[in-house]
Amino acid sequence: MGILWSRLFGKEEMKLVILGLDNAGKSTILYKITMGEVVSTAPTVGANQELFEYKNLKIRMWDLGGQTSLRTSWSSYYGQAKALIMVVDSTDRARLNLAKEELHRVATDPELSAQSGADGACLLIFANKQDVKGCMTPAQVSEGLALTELRDRQWQIVACSALTGKGLMDGMDWIANQLKSQK
Repeated sequence: MGILWSRLFGKEEMKLVILGLDNAGKSTILYKITMGEVVSTAPTVGANQELFEYKNLKIRMWDLGGQTSLRTSWSSYYGQAKALIMVVDSTDRARLNLAKEELHRVATDPELSAQSGADGACLLIFANKQDVKGCMTPAQVSEGLALTELRDRQWQIVACSALTGKGLMDGMDWIANQLKSQK
């Protein structure tokens, strides 16, 4: 009924889940995209969510806390997710392998594989903190995350800076195109 109601009286709400290790910049990205500004944030305990329109799509974005104790609860937010955004701190070489492990755990979750058609939820990787000197390039992040091993879904990596906003709309444009093609 919800889909029929949306088609008759409004836009269908698309669910996006933004995740990544703690201190990657997830909340900063959420608020930069939805409010257009950097807001002061504390480490997320649980989840933040914002509803907004982008490219004629109604999007509800869930920002999930990335601390070790919270990562086990990520799967409880996957239901009906049409897209995932994995935020990676491009300055944190020491935890790139941990980010890879978490990404592959999420990407192979059966609930996400079945959510949005045969290809599963699309995946955007934001290689964040590109404004910091000495950060890893998107190619280095891609290699460290072994993205070429992800063959069962559409994915894209985008260089960004949550603080300046550079690259964020490029990533959102890619997601919007993916969501529109899923309809």
